[in-house]
Amino acid sequence: MADKHGDWVWYELMTGDAAGAQAFYGPLLDWKIANPASDGFDYREIQAADGGFVGGILQITPEMVGAQPGWVGYIAVDDVDASVASIEAAGGRLCMPARDLPGVGRFAMVFDPQGAIFYVMKSATDETSTAFAADAPNPGHCAWNELMTADRAGAMAFYTRQFGWVKDGDMEMGPMGTYEFIRHGAVIGGVMTKMPEMSVSAWAFYFRVADIDTAVEQVKASGGTVYNGPQEIPGGEFTINGIDPQGAHFALVGVKR
Repeated sequence: MADKHGDWVWYELMTGDAAGAQAFYGPLLDWKIANPASDGFDYREIQAADGGFVGGILQITPEMVGAQPGWVGYIAVDDVDASVASIEAAGGRLCMPARDLPGVGRFAMVFDPQGAIFYVMKSATDETSTAFAADAPNPGHCAWNELMTADRAGAMAFYTRQFGWVKDGDMEMGPMGTYEFIRHGAVIGGVMTKMPEMSVSAWAFYFRVADIDTAVEQVKASGGTVYNGPQEIPGGEFTINGIDPQGAHFALVGVKR
């Protein structure tokens, strides 16, 4: 069954040191990360312990002018070119023109009107993505997609119109404002106003670990930094936000055992 328009289908880490990122994230999330192909293009696919594919690691090259370390998500669309036109008409911007990758699909990188970056993609196959696990707590898969934005109301209006997402309640967080939940079949994440110290609006993707305390120790022992958490969230789980040794922000969620 093919992914439907608006589904999160892939997560990609852009990094200046793909081998170092592989050494950091592989043990942390129990990921099997493929070695790069011999064609000179360093792209490493990520597979969770249950065999499902989650995303990839892309080595930043000198030709990628302006590229910074970070995680970027892919959203499935019915028509990449039509989606790009619609995004631009709604105030978004094109970052990387649409291109085709044989056997993979067509994709383009865009900014939303507030400056958060993501991809839109039309797969070349009818296989259903396993990258985002909304229906079960699957370690190694993404469990939550969170947008921190300069304009929460504007962002919600943009994404609901572009991808068919709907608001599914909200939660007051005191000085941090209102946290709005988003649903696309299942609940897929949330939208909140970004912190003043954040220079740009951005998506954060929470990957699930089996034990959050163990993950914290692994992050620190492997050269990463935890700058927030463990923080308890509704439902009794805990989250952390950190920076990997190559400078990319990342987020994890899991229980305390």
